[in-house]
Amino acid sequence: MATHIHNIDPQLLAYLHGIGEPEHPVLTRLRGRTASHRLGKMAIAPEQAALLTWLVKLIRAERYLEVGVFTGYSSTAMALTLPEHGKITACDINVTFTDIARETWQEAGIADKISLHLQPALLTLDDLIAAGESGSYDMALIDADKPPTPQYYERCLQLVRSGGIIAIDNVLLGGRVLEPAGEHSPPAHTVLREFNQNLPHDHRIVPITLPVGDGLTLLLKK
Repeated sequence: MATHIHNIDPQLLAYLHGIGEPEHPVLTRLRGRTASHRLGKMAIAPEQAALLTWLVKLIRAERYLEVGVFTGYSSTAMALTLPEHGKITACDINVTFTDIARETWQEAGIADKISLHLQPALLTLDDLIAAGESGSYDMALIDADKPPTPQYYERCLQLVRSGGIIAIDNVLLGGRVLEPAGEHSPPAHTVLREFNQNLPHDHRIVPITLPVGDGLTLLLKK
């Protein structure tokens, strides 16, 4: 997760935020609360959330799948954007952070839209597939631990409908994806580097990667 566009003047970034759709007050408060935490930089960037909610409106999404909730910024933004009957399936394992998310969902009046599954995400995704939910989601966001990214992707690809979108955050790893692979490279670096390199050859999707936050990949399922 990342909190801003890299290498951009803060005043210019504030200007860009100012000419987009205003941030919901609940999101502003959550962003401030999250920033005060020592792991606050894990939060998704506001401009990333703005892009994703714009896409929700563009494709008229009704069902959204989230792998990695943290304190709930992206899930809150999405729930505020989805129609009244919209539904979110959220996957995480951290009770401390998701308790903040739950408080925010209640504050925003959107808690009834969100189903939170507190267990390893792969188990939840497999449960959804086993329950016959393949092809039933309009959009998915993968923003969790990096080593299982390929496994998250394959399951989300099965769960998202044709014409739906899968978003993957932190694909640049703070620029570390450019570091040469070596025997001492962290598993996340090796996995994500190989995953990124394979995407252009995956004929099931149309990929684009944007330099927003720590790198945001958008995949349109054919």
